[in-house]
Amino acid sequence: MEKKLLSGNEAIARGAYEANASVATGYPGTPSTEILENISKFYGDKIYCEWAPNEKVAFETAAGATTTGARAITTMKLVGLNVAADPLMTLAYTGVAGGFIAVVADDPGMNSSQNEQDTRLFAHFAKVPVLEPADSQEAKEFVKIGFEISEQFGTPVILRTTTTTSHSRSVVELGAPIELNRPHSFKKDPQRFVPIPAFARGMRVRLEERVEKLAKAASISSLNRIEWNTNGDKRVGIVTSGAAYQYVKEVFPEANILKLGWCYPFPDELFLEFADQVERVFVIEELEDFMERRFKELGVATVGKRLGNEKLVPKYGPLDVDVLRDVKRKLAENEATKAYFVAPNVTKSDAKLPEIPTLPNRPPVLCPGCPHRGFFYALSKFDVVVSGDIGCYTLGVAPPLNCMDTVLCMGGGFTVAHGMDCAKNDRPVVGIVGDSTFFHSGMTGLMDVVYNKGKSTLVVLDNRITAMTGHQENPGTGKTILGEETFAASVSEIAKAMGCKNVVEINPRYLDETTKALKTAIESDEPWLIVAKEPCPLAYRKKLEKNYRVNQEKCKKCGGCLKIGCPAIERAADKTVSVNESLCVDCGLCAQVCKFNALEEVDLAAAKGGLV
Repeated sequence: MEKKLLSGNEAIARGAYEANASVATGYPGTPSTEILENISKFYGDKIYCEWAPNEKVAFETAAGATTTGARAITTMKLVGLNVAADPLMTLAYTGVAGGFIAVVADDPGMNSSQNEQDTRLFAHFAKVPVLEPADSQEAKEFVKIGFEISEQFGTPVILRTTTTTSHSRSVVELGAPIELNRPHSFKKDPQRFVPIPAFARGMRVRLEERVEKLAKAASISSLNRIEWNTNGDKRVGIVTSGAAYQYVKEVFPEANILKLGWCYPFPDELFLEFADQVERVFVIEELEDFMERRFKELGVATVGKRLGNEKLVPKYGPLDVDVLRDVKRKLAENEATKAYFVAPNVTKSDAKLPEIPTLPNRPPVLCPGCPHRGFFYALSKFDVVVSGDIGCYTLGVAPPLNCMDTVLCMGGGFTVAHGMDCAKNDRPVVGIVGDSTFFHSGMTGLMDVVYNKGKSTLVVLDNRITAMTGHQENPGTGKTILGEETFAASVSEIAKAMGCKNVVEINPRYLDETTKALKTAIESDEPWLIVAKEPCPLAYRKKLEKNYRVNQEKCKKCGGCLKIGCPAIERAADKTVSVNESLCVDCGLCAQVCKFNALEEVDLAAAKGGLV
């Protein structure tokens, strides 16, 4: 059997292939993005796959596929499930005909997310099973088993990963795709698929009955297992799941472990069986006290998020070896639990490790040549409130641009701005979204502003790609996930069709043009849509023929060029400014802001004797 080193996301893609999935949909969102990218790259000839405009559309498309008996998988990050919550809640009622898996990647520590919600709570809310792989091998296998659970019980299944399981690599044993040999054909059954109140009431009863059956199945499933220690000491029992399991094994080798891969519906029978055989139950889980609360509901005393009045296992941030060593230290020092644990020792070899120098933090910044930089620099000259959104452009909040005052959720850049205007905010408001976000959930906000006679200045920063998550296609790029040519939606034409009379396209690299458009829109009593249109230089790389250098004789060391925040512009201790030629991409902003014409364009071919 072939073995390969795969990330969790790559393994999930492989699992979809081995499970003979027919349809894969999603919306890019770190840490889930690479799942659909790998399906399209390696299995796109066998599995239909698409980037949808948003997670709700992706979820519904996959749900539609399952009504024919096909297997379908949809992918998103934690906050994407909020967008897809509407179809999730009702699909739990109607159930599915084929297998359905929603892969939701949580982000403990908020590496790339605006909050830290725990998807297990959503699964409990929707009354659907949730599976949690602990490594890449499990990630692949859980996809296959998830489809089996989905089809056996007629339920959607959530596969919950985290940043750790999504991006960590481990060895995976590859298998051949299974053969299903079944037709894909929708069978008319209104009482099953049409949840009008008369039918939905019966669905609600069947949903509760299904949850009970799922709980019994979880208690005997191979996805959940008890690992007894080798010395026969059953004083300590630890319940854990997902990536946290790996750290528990390392920090608590003396413990007996109930390792959960199928944590909801709660495997109550297994919970009680484990609790009956150990003296004390400890629960170590990432984020919420999801399993711990269930143990307490069953009457089992547990130690988890708190130890008496003291906080123990954190409810926020990712768990790792260092965090759990601190947990173990607290357990070893507490009167109620010290008989069960010995504090972790620091070995002599550990003590001799050289100190690693603390390096200065490098905050994320807009890339050299980013078209958003010119727009934000122009916008910074106006006394306005800026309602922002989720994307690369969120980095406009940082100095020296300082051009982002609120961020709520995707599409919120437009709607929050409109709300401020409705409340008669004392300053003009500018609402900003990106091009992919416009197609995701910005169009309805624009329609709201136009329909309700708002006056907001709305901006789409159109860099022709979904840049933040790694340059994925969207409805405006003219290409599908497979690179096929397709219709390219126009932000401007859509806005005009929605009734927005004042629509203007600008190139944000040209500051005078950008400033003029902003002034006109901000001073108007009508809504305006400004489309700042210029490709992302990383997604659309071009051969550079020119860049910029500082003429030191003209430079006054005033620092004016630093106000655009370009990483290619560097200043030495003596305030001498220079351009890092390896970073410069010839956007020309620095030359436009320099009052002394000290930034001069250089022909690269001439500068290198004709060799570029």
